[in-house]
Amino acid sequence: SETQGPETTQEAPVQQRPQFPHKKEQVFNIEFDGIIQAEGVLEMMPDGYGFLRSSDYNYLSSPDDVYVSPSQIKLFGLKTGDTVYGSVRPPKEGEKYFALLKVDTINGKRPDEVRDRVPFDYLTPLFPYEKLNLATSPSNYSTRIMDLFTPIGKGQRGLIVAQPKTGKTMLLKEVANAIAENHPECYLMIVLVDERPEEVTDMERSVKAEVIASTFDEPAEKHVKVSTIALQKAKRLVECGHDVVILLDSITRLARAHNTVAPASGKVLSGGVEANAMQKPKQFFGAARKIENGGSLTILATALVDTGSKMDEVIFEEFKGTGNMELALDRKLANRRVFPAIDIVASSTRRDDLLLDKDVAKRMWVLRKHMADMNTEEAMNTLLQNMKGTKDNMEFLSSMNG
Repeated sequence: SETQGPETTQEAPVQQRPQFPHKKEQVFNIEFDGIIQAEGVLEMMPDGYGFLRSSDYNYLSSPDDVYVSPSQIKLFGLKTGDTVYGSVRPPKEGEKYFALLKVDTINGKRPDEVRDRVPFDYLTPLFPYEKLNLATSPSNYSTRIMDLFTPIGKGQRGLIVAQPKTGKTMLLKEVANAIAENHPECYLMIVLVDERPEEVTDMERSVKAEVIASTFDEPAEKHVKVSTIALQKAKRLVECGHDVVILLDSITRLARAHNTVAPASGKVLSGGVEANAMQKPKQFFGAARKIENGGSLTILATALVDTGSKMDEVIFEEFKGTGNMELALDRKLANRRVFPAIDIVASSTRRDDLLLDKDVAKRMWVLRKHMADMNTEEAMNTLLQNMKGTKDNMEFLSSMNG
């Protein structure tokens, strides 16, 4: 009996051990229901339920996803891309994910305000007429030149045409910082597709914006998925009346990724581009618009030219006439270390009279006429010399008179 005693006492805790955490878990569930808040972007599944994806994982599936039931999706009229904030509960036994209990806000608005919104495709697009001011410091010439020669409005669809190594990423960074500083009401997203990993880190650290990235060592499917969910998120924000700016680097690489993913249709254009592969990138770029009595979606995308690839040329030709603002960067200027390497004569905005004041537009007309006969280098050097002493663009334009 003596030997049995210790044995039974030893066995008893062994049996209780699995039950012990089980009891704790129930207490844990009671305590934390509805206390933990979570935010994410909804991705709907074909079966009617969805998950809130986290921006930390570039909106791809992760262990931190929050499950959203079909009844909640129906009740609030949720769609893919909605930014949902609410309280969640920890997973029960046999469940993998946290589950959404209560929805507090959808795209920054109350759920009842969002319910009767008009879908993005039915909103009326207009020419941009509200200007985004890019000028920050007197010595930041690239944004000052863009402010005059290629003004950007809310809802602009801009293409930055650049050869490799002309400083397009630096230009995007300066534009992003200017928008973040001058227009805090705009929601700024930087979508980097097929970019170098160190450049992604640099963007995240130097710009006050949401950076959504897929580096060049990832498969094409991931590039496509990341860009699609970023666009869906932007569309949902615009439906709720927000101003959104997307800076995309680069649309050429995005089109290449779509070309890789596209199912073989048998129709191939020159350069190895699938005939229907351009549809999705065009939808992305074409989503930029100013909405009547509502929000706006501005997209500035970079397009690569002269890379030596026939495919890149075909892709650029597809997008050439679709934007309403074009900024061309010049390799010759970049080689001579003239930055910003903007080809002024080739850069312009359609209907810039809606964005510039009458007086400024008149002076710009004279200035463009004066520069039309110069080559790119002369034009840029003349402009930079005249800009150097002035503190802002108004002073620069009035100094041109004398």
